Amino acid sequence: MSTFMAKAQDMQRKWYIIDAADKPLGRVAVVAANILRGKNKPEFTPHVDCGDHVIVINAAKAVLTGKKLEKKFHRTHSGYIGGLKETQYKTLMSEHPELAMEYAVKGMVPDTTIGRAALTRLRVYAGAEHVHDAQKPEVYEF
Repeated sequence: MSTFMAKAQDMQRKWYIIDAADKPLGRVAVVAANILRGKNKPEFTPHVDCGDHVIVINAAKAVLTGKKLEKKFHRTHSGYIGGLKETQYKTLMSEHPELAMEYAVKGMVPDTTIGRAALTRLRVYAGAEHVHDAQKPEVYEF
């Protein structure tokens, strides 16, 4: 018996909505990353991009457990001496909650061309409204 290998042209992409309200940020990011990679499908093949589109709504209502709001930082470095910039998650969640969700999902997909292609299918909104009604997305419960 041979192993099934999916082909990129045979993949059918669906749209899913994940509601992040009152759920931990990391738990929502794990579910979104698995759908983006296609790991929830029985025909998952690691070297083929077989993921679906994900819409995350209510990112502003996602919670961080413990003291992460004060102790966790998002750090970027320009490459120059003294070029480290730190943003506390308290300010990140209050000003740009969709960026916090995108950073979490980005850390959970592989740093390859497949992972970068998967991140283009992620849409994050701070509120409950989105503009993708024409795609008929399904609500993903977890």
